[in-house]
Amino acid sequence: MRILGAAGAFFKYAAPDAVIKRENDTLIRGAESIKAYYSQPFYHNATADWEPEFIEVSPDGNLAYTYGRYEWTVKRDSLPTLQFNGVFHTVWRRMPNGEWKYVWD
Repeated sequence: MRILGAAGAFFKYAAPDAVIKRENDTLIRGAESIKAYYSQPFYHNATADWEPEFIEVSPDGNLAYTYGRYEWTVKRDSLPTLQFNGVFHTVWRRMPNGEWKYVWD
């Protein structure tokens, strides 16, 4: 899956009570806080490439987790492009409307 523009794309998958762990073990709590985090100028020209290598869904079909590799690319005006690679682990919950949203990333 390719996500372009992290603030706009990644945020739409966040559950209202989602939590993300970022640099220095910082926790960003809540969908609105996650949206604000990814709205910072640093992320305006960011893209993320990621694809789950493994997916497991709970027997009742309400929780799931995924993991795999990701690559972030941040293009900066007149500065070298930054690239970050790593492994992600995301926990998903099925919302009352049937959509899947992440609760932990």
